[in-house]
Amino acid sequence: MVAPSTKCFLVTGPPGVGKTTLVMKVLESLRASYLNLKAQGEIRQGMERVGFEVVTLDGRKAPLASTTISRAESQRWPSVGRFKVDITSFESLALPELQVKEDTDLFIIDEVGKMELFSSSFFPAVLRVLESNIPILATIPIPKFGRDIPEVARMRNHPGAAIFTINTRNGEAVKEQIYTQLIDVLRRT
Repeated sequence: MVAPSTKCFLVTGPPGVGKTTLVMKVLESLRASYLNLKAQGEIRQGMERVGFEVVTLDGRKAPLASTTISRAESQRWPSVGRFKVDITSFESLALPELQVKEDTDLFIIDEVGKMELFSSSFFPAVLRVLESNIPILATIPIPKFGRDIPEVARMRNHPGAAIFTINTRNGEAVKEQIYTQLIDVLRRT
């Protein structure tokens, strides 16, 4: 069982295992239970293996990274593998979604990973959310070679953080665990 002070729910697992899908299913279940749930945040979606988009919970989209961008300025953008990361586009959509508002019940952040962390403003915004005492449901990458990205390690070690590791067999059970614990947190707030 998760400690009563837990407000940070972190989902981790290998790429492509279903972390984003799990988060969206938890959010869907919470919205069915709490019709007036005020959730804010962003989701990272793949685009046919040529890139990623950042998508707000109300459906607005912006490019995050792509293999097909050929503008001159994109040559200076940071890379993750074959993907060029469009920091300006990401920040223009994601950062306003991470502004702490008093009437917010839940933050969704998918994902706190290498692409997102090229933004020097992203992790400070994540920290403000963590410090706000508003429940957070976020995805984080699985550590590579046994070592976390320092910012991700800081989230893992945050007081009140609970880590849920998803694999190809336990997704539904993890979803139910997180949903049940978040319902409990929301009832207490």
